[in-house]
Amino acid sequence: MQIQVPYGRAFVSARVPDQTGIDIIEAPETPGAGDPLGLVRSALANLLGGAKWADFAGARSVAITVNDKTRPVPHHQLLPPLLERLAVLGIPDAAITFYVAVGTHPPMTRDEFPAILPEEILKRYRVVSHDAENGDLLTNLGETSRGTPIWSNKAYVASDLKIVVGNLEPHQFVGFSGGVKGAAIGLSGLQTINRNHALMMHPDSQLGEYETNPARQDVEEIGAKMGIHLALNTILNQHRQIVHVLAGEPRAVMRAGVPLSRQVCQVGVTSRYGLIITSPGGHPKDINVYQAQKALGHAALIARPGGTIILVAACPEGTGSPHYEEWMAGKRSYDEIINRFSAEGFRIGPHKAYQIARDASKTRLLFCTGMDEHLARTLLLNPVRDLQAAVDKALPGLQPGERIGVLPHANSTIPFLK
Repeated sequence: MQIQVPYGRAFVSARVPDQTGIDIIEAPETPGAGDPLGLVRSALANLLGGAKWADFAGARSVAITVNDKTRPVPHHQLLPPLLERLAVLGIPDAAITFYVAVGTHPPMTRDEFPAILPEEILKRYRVVSHDAENGDLLTNLGETSRGTPIWSNKAYVASDLKIVVGNLEPHQFVGFSGGVKGAAIGLSGLQTINRNHALMMHPDSQLGEYETNPARQDVEEIGAKMGIHLALNTILNQHRQIVHVLAGEPRAVMRAGVPLSRQVCQVGVTSRYGLIITSPGGHPKDINVYQAQKALGHAALIARPGGTIILVAACPEGTGSPHYEEWMAGKRSYDEIINRFSAEGFRIGPHKAYQIARDASKTRLLFCTGMDEHLARTLLLNPVRDLQAAVDKALPGLQPGERIGVLPHANSTIPFLK
């Protein structure tokens, strides 16, 4: 039997003995919308939460947050109808600015903008990239009830109409992306993101949880302080086709969208697996280790202690975090990583090392990747040359009767034990 999973912009495959049981762990097939642009226009015409376009007719400045290259957001389908709506309000092109929400990722350069935005938008509108470590771009808005200091993009906050555009999908510790998150985290300072992400250590900060998730509710408070008016969110199927579109007051979008996302992304399994082959879902979700780690975290939810997880991720841009690389220098074991991280306190970048060590210490991690082998070994990722080599190494560890679990789109799948 042949197993095939996404890898970069293509696929990799491996063969396993016919007698070995295989479960492809995917949520039920959900067809994409037949008229996605019509769906976007309908959502914009029927804003949730009592929001009304007429309330923004006098806006002299409009700020629209868009995700960076690490998120497969269908901007080419979401943005034209949104811009049509703004034009009907009489808002000129010169009053509209797009802010690329990079969070702690490196700022995107102008040469990279065509990878995320259509050419006609780049020609007509101002586009700038956020930089979380540039204090001159930030303004302080106080702090949340959980003590998170709020440093946010100054120009975005000062705009008359603040909109955030993105996908509503599972997130490993914030529960779900979407709503205000693209701006509340994507346009915040390093200090804010660091303190918010430290809440991932709370036991209630779990994949697929929203109302009771402290990390997510902290994000909601940040967004409220920023004064974000509208969210335009899409829910995609595993083929990255639009299934649902929601627009309106951000919390109303989340309340309506979370149940829909669960329907599209959630899948139950009857037992834990001794071997899981997991892929983030290909480009751009495996663009670097920073993004690809999520596939490991999702797979660990249904892995048997002592079992094997094969993480399949191209990672053409390496780790995606120099802070993570620097912190890992000289570390020799997962226990050392966990102990040092706990002793030093939460820090963005090193938190990726902790997340990987947390899951890899309970299982056997094998990493099928195209990134530099020496770097992967330095990061204790146990690289293997290809998927077949990884499978051949893992098969002897299966217990009698155990099946192989395959998560082809792990980053957008919520697996759970029934």
